[in-house]
Amino acid sequence: MRKTTRYLISYALLLVLTAALIVTSASVGSVAARGELFDPIVLRIRLPRTVAACLLGGALSVSGFLLQTFFDNPIAGPFVLGVSSGAKLTVALALILSLERGLVLSNAAMILAAFAGAILSMGLVLALSGRVRRMPLLVVCGVMIGYLCSAVTDFAVTFASDANIVNLHHWSLGSFAGIGWDGVRAIAPTVAAGLVLSFLLSKPMEAYQLGEAYARNAGVNLRRLRLELILLSSVLSGCVTAFAGPVSFVGVAVPHLLRRLFATSRPLLLIPACFLGGGAFCLFCDLIARTAFAPTELNISSVTAVFGAPIVLHMMAARGADGRR
Repeated sequence: MRKTTRYLISYALLLVLTAALIVTSASVGSVAARGELFDPIVLRIRLPRTVAACLLGGALSVSGFLLQTFFDNPIAGPFVLGVSSGAKLTVALALILSLERGLVLSNAAMILAAFAGAILSMGLVLALSGRVRRMPLLVVCGVMIGYLCSAVTDFAVTFASDANIVNLHHWSLGSFAGIGWDGVRAIAPTVAAGLVLSFLLSKPMEAYQLGEAYARNAGVNLRRLRLELILLSSVLSGCVTAFAGPVSFVGVAVPHLLRRLFATSRPLLLIPACFLGGGAFCLFCDLIARTAFAPTELNISSVTAVFGAPIVLHMMAARGADGRR
């Protein structure tokens, strides 16, 4: 009974917090949206940005939880393992090639390009995992892959010839700005599909968390489950990168906080909680990014790092004190 009460209270807090941040994000800005300005500012700029930040933040958090389950380590995440940077590289290259030819890259093409980059980076990490057995070293390898992908992206963006690359440079630093209703219409079904499919994997994931031997005895196809975890985490993190660029620490910090809040690691409970928590976290950080020094806007990754990095450091210190890997 105590556990059920804790879960209900935790979900209620997440729902209230998310709803409050959605209202605040749509209402607050550097310009007062009254009268004739309400429609162009609130309905066409702030509201789609708010919805996108909520959906993409939730997707990134769930992606991080899936990777942490796959690697059996809470430090694993799409940004840490270089998955987001791989998606960023392929999207940047696709955008540059299309702009130089006077073409407009569709939302679906951006998602596919991001997915391809995420899969390539994940493939490199998995290839290295066969040689590097220790998780801390594997994380370092993921970070190095991320740096390499980011360096190539920066070179490509810097020396691109098209004048519109200014917007691409802004995207490459991470931002929810500029996402309109067209973007939301592409984001929503992609994230919804990834979330539903992830939730359907809750039972085999829970068995997997108890050990490979237990999962096999429970009838779980481990090879299939691992493939599904990789594909779903890549789709979710790739979708985020396609529309908002790299967003750091959300996929690691939010699942950790929610494990502490719910006092459990059960996927059935944490997958929807991660979605709500990730959305609330990104809404809060985006609100800070665009209002703290208005009219100057901060990159979203700068703000998520300020709040997320201390959480990750605390988590690593706690695990080190406990003698865990």
